Amino acid sequence: MSERLRLMAVHAHPDDESSKGAATMARYVEEGVDVLVVTMTGGERGDILNPAMERPEIRENIAEVRREEMDRAREILGIKQEFAGFVDSGLPEGDPLPPLPEGSFATLPVEKGAEPLVESIRRFRPHVILTYDEQGGYPHPDHIMTHKVSMLAFDAAGDPDAYPEAGEPWQPLKLYYFVSFPPERFDALAKVLAERGLENPFAEWVDRIKDMDRPRWEITTQVQASEYFDVADEALRAHATQVDPNGFWFAVPNEIKAEAWPTEDYHLVRSLVDTEVPETDLFAGVTESVGV
Repeated sequence: MSERLRLMAVHAHPDDESSKGAATMARYVEEGVDVLVVTMTGGERGDILNPAMERPEIRENIAEVRREEMDRAREILGIKQEFAGFVDSGLPEGDPLPPLPEGSFATLPVEKGAEPLVESIRRFRPHVILTYDEQGGYPHPDHIMTHKVSMLAFDAAGDPDAYPEAGEPWQPLKLYYFVSFPPERFDALAKVLAERGLENPFAEWVDRIKDMDRPRWEITTQVQASEYFDVADEALRAHATQVDPNGFWFAVPNEIKAEAWPTEDYHLVRSLVDTEVPETDLFAGVTESVGV
């Protein structure tokens, strides 16, 4: 019997999995791939971003509510999901920035933060891992820390001398960064909206993104996922404290998004198998290597 392909996505908070790569995961699940999301924190310090959810009983129990939201999103996407067990660091604001809460995820030594992720990798045995770039996709402390622990864990999981109590070694074969907001995608969307005589709700936001000092990663891998954009939106709406269903993210119909840019995009960082870029499959080279 051939081995089943396995994909792991490492995220900082509940809802991140539904806003980055969700359609990709839904597609692979339907194709028979085993998909696991590891959520590094519980999102305990997340604000309530949907006015309809601004109620005292929700704010007082935000950690529990966010776990319930994660359960709903997991069911919608058809994935597995587990929490690494760390506490949300929050997003400090002000000048100067206040220190992060003691003991929160982003304050820990990277070696400690990576330990439960190494355990998850050795238990689940993913062939491919998805994570954030050096700036976390955006500079939230937990996103940056997620990048750091993912990079360490990718190598440590296969090293029998590292984390000897964390299970039998397993070496993942490929590691990717999410390329969630490439300018090319929004340029293509703007073109389609203009052709249809429609307003571009992302115009001002895109201008701000382009002005930010953030890495521009080459898109090495584009996964056709437009058939699953609706599923991804449903999963994102499940995170009701974090997402206004009438808000920004859902302002353009998915049929227009699919026409403009039907893929989700990634940057190949590490590969221990032979592959050629550009790719259309996260498992390019893996399938041949493991005999699936």
